[in-house]
Amino acid sequence: MAQGSRKQLGDRGEALVAAWLQQQGWRIVAQQWHCRWGELDIVARSPAPEESLAFVEVKTRRQRSLDQGGRLAITLQKQQKLWRAAQQFLTEHPEASELPCRFDVAFVAQGKVSGALMTQTIDAQPPLALVEYIENAFQLE
Repeated sequence: MAQGSRKQLGDRGEALVAAWLQQQGWRIVAQQWHCRWGELDIVARSPAPEESLAFVEVKTRRQRSLDQGGRLAITLQKQQKLWRAAQQFLTEHPEASELPCRFDVAFVAQGKVSGALMTQTIDAQPPLALVEYIENAFQLE
């Protein structure tokens, strides 16, 4: 798959997850936030009264991917990069640094999936389905 189409698929997946989070009452604070450690796909703030911040890693795959729908891509090294990026984000956004934080992972698949949390079809592109959303998917100390 060409790099451009892979990025387009990933962007569509992130947009789907952001829309789903907003339906759940979350506010999107940042998307595709970059720093020297990498990219945070989505940073979202939960609704009051018990506000928290979620750093959401989105894995979007075509059907029959070789990495179990993106699950094998969440390596310890990837987790450490996300943790460093989250620390940098909090340094640059001190107003959010007092909130409880967590790392969530969202798995999105191209195509129709029964039992999906949310499905989205745009124009003539194949549909995308939010297959699974894992809160507190990992923690690093």
